[in-house]
Amino acid sequence: MQTKAVIDHIVNWLKSYSDASGTDGFVVGVSGGIDSAVTSTLCALTGKRVIVLNLPIRQFKAEFDLSSEHIKWLMSNYKNVETATTDLTAALESLEKIFPAEIQDFLTMANTRARLRMTTLYAFAGHNKLLVAGTGNKVEDFGIGFFTKYGDGGVDVSPIADLYKTEVYQLAKELDVVKNIQQAKPTDGLFDDGRNDEDQIGASYPELEWAMEYLAKKETTELNTRQKEVLHIYKTRHNANKHKIDAIPVCTIPKNLK
Repeated sequence: MQTKAVIDHIVNWLKSYSDASGTDGFVVGVSGGIDSAVTSTLCALTGKRVIVLNLPIRQFKAEFDLSSEHIKWLMSNYKNVETATTDLTAALESLEKIFPAEIQDFLTMANTRARLRMTTLYAFAGHNKLLVAGTGNKVEDFGIGFFTKYGDGGVDVSPIADLYKTEVYQLAKELDVVKNIQQAKPTDGLFDDGRNDEDQIGASYPELEWAMEYLAKKETTELNTRQKEVLHIYKTRHNANKHKIDAIPVCTIPKNLK
């Protein structure tokens, strides 16, 4: 991959889109992970106004510290970047008090966290005439649907959604993103037990990228046991999450019924 050229292409695309939409820049939620670190840096490189938000909800200290370290690095390198921290723990606790107990399962409440963050991002974006920049990569957004619908999937622009996770790491190295973030295990930070992405999915990002490419190329080579497992994981998640990956289905009314 021509890393520098890709960076320039994304930055120019972001700037052109913002200019055409009549907005002044971008809002990015930073998690302490590689995707949000790269996305926020690319937005900063546009020279337009960028607000990076730290939105903890019962966050592990290590994750919050990584977010803070990245924000500090970003603001020291880009004068067009500003930040705000909004602790949403109280908002989640308010919902826990009014939601029926029977719907408060693990996954439902994890997704609720992501949707609280989306609401906050759009509050800042709307007030400041900015776009919400998404942080999803290709495998997450179009492969296995590893995001929350109307949570971290609720964005205006997706600057890195055509890049595999391994390619995002290449950009991070070129951009000199904080080393601690480059070395940290990917996690969505939504679960109280601290599980990382590989724990949740059952496969690593390089394995999932292989599966996505294998299916796209319609290969028929003999697979080993692990490859069969990974392919099964990928297919199962992709099929289960097509409602996120595909456009919202619209019921088209026949003309003779109108």
